[in-house]
Amino acid sequence: MLKFAALLSAASLIPAFVQAAAPLYGQCGGQGWTGDTTCVSGATCVFSNQWYSQCLPSNQQPQPSTATTVAPTTAAPTNVPAPTTAPDAGNPFNGYTIYLSPYYADEVTAAAAAISDATQKAKALRVKDIPTFIWFDVIAKTPQLGVYLADADAKAKASGEKYLVQIVVYDLPDRDCAAAASNGEFSIANNGMNNYRRYIDQLVAEIKKYPDVRIVAVIEPDSLANLVTNLNVAKCSGAQDAYKQGTTYAIQQLNAVGVYMYLDAGHAGWLGWPANLNPAAQLFSDLYRAAGSPQFVRGLATNVANYNALNAASPDPVTQGNPNYDEMHFINQLAPQLTSGGFPAHFIVDQGRSGVQGLRQAWGDWCNVYGAGFGTRPTLNTGSSLIDAIVWIKPGGECDGTSNTSAARYDTHCGIASAHKPAPEAGTWFQAYFENLVKNANPPL
Repeated sequence: MLKFAALLSAASLIPAFVQAAAPLYGQCGGQGWTGDTTCVSGATCVFSNQWYSQCLPSNQQPQPSTATTVAPTTAAPTNVPAPTTAPDAGNPFNGYTIYLSPYYADEVTAAAAAISDATQKAKALRVKDIPTFIWFDVIAKTPQLGVYLADADAKAKASGEKYLVQIVVYDLPDRDCAAAASNGEFSIANNGMNNYRRYIDQLVAEIKKYPDVRIVAVIEPDSLANLVTNLNVAKCSGAQDAYKQGTTYAIQQLNAVGVYMYLDAGHAGWLGWPANLNPAAQLFSDLYRAAGSPQFVRGLATNVANYNALNAASPDPVTQGNPNYDEMHFINQLAPQLTSGGFPAHFIVDQGRSGVQGLRQAWGDWCNVYGAGFGTRPTLNTGSSLIDAIVWIKPGGECDGTSNTSAARYDTHCGIASAHKPAPEAGTWFQAYFENLVKNANPPL
């Protein structure tokens, strides 16, 4: 049975008399930012990326990393460490209590406090007790993993339960090569591969400290899927080798410390088209074998931060022409081809924002889709032996991308009719969107 850990963390109270300071979870810096650069008492302005810094609770800030900088090189390391233990047979989620992200719980608590309707406020507060993945999208966040693992380890020792922390590894150089809203911090042309290896090494260093806490990781959303369909985009073709090298390094190093991994595989409207299935399976299988078939690579993650149903009652009109019109059809068609290529055909599926269907004008609409609702809660009762778990990988309420056309990371998908507007920068809190996710949740909260 999937269990959810109790969480003691709560948002700090913000004194009403504080002036000229950004509120908790408010923006406090970034390229082009002209607002407050200081935070209210109890919060610290924390760098997220060059476009955005955010006021976070001071008691959650990690100590700076002491990892050393890797000397420039272009060759991938040849000394691949072997894991000290073998993975458990079967579903890695079985028998584990899922750790709740304190960061997301505090965001939700603060968001609920801003809702005046008592019924909606109560529903919103329930979201903080639903497990989501924790995203490590910049190297500055890597020490926070140690903070969360230490907390999970302490809870496990106090309760006698086994704890599992869910993370997203997401910092490849020239990240999201076919989009603009979530471009990353590393550039291939500016020592990107070495910076990425340092990022992975810092995650591994934190994981080594807490061997009793199980970790499940989603590896690099959108990266390998872009190599199947978007090599006609110059930035993607230029990033092909780096994506493969980076992913290989990540899965080899994380394998050595026993992290159970699911590589990102897009979704039914991307790699699920019949013409894309075989090339996708071939890419995953080839990369897996070339990496030495890491034992802790469990399978693939689908529908990350997307809106597709697991089992659609009927095909959404935007899926016309694709017989794999939901995630279950996609998985059932992809799995045999993965198996024939030697890749482990197990899956997790994100249903965090899939509660409402029939919203999009085109299947490729991915940015803050208007009218979306929270979907099926995380569970191991998936209805398929291929699917280990239904999960919430995207923390609902954190923005997909800004609708500000003058912003450096503006993506046209965030300005179309089906996108909720106005929207802030990617990864920042989007209060109106969160409230809609709560209101439209299916099943209801």
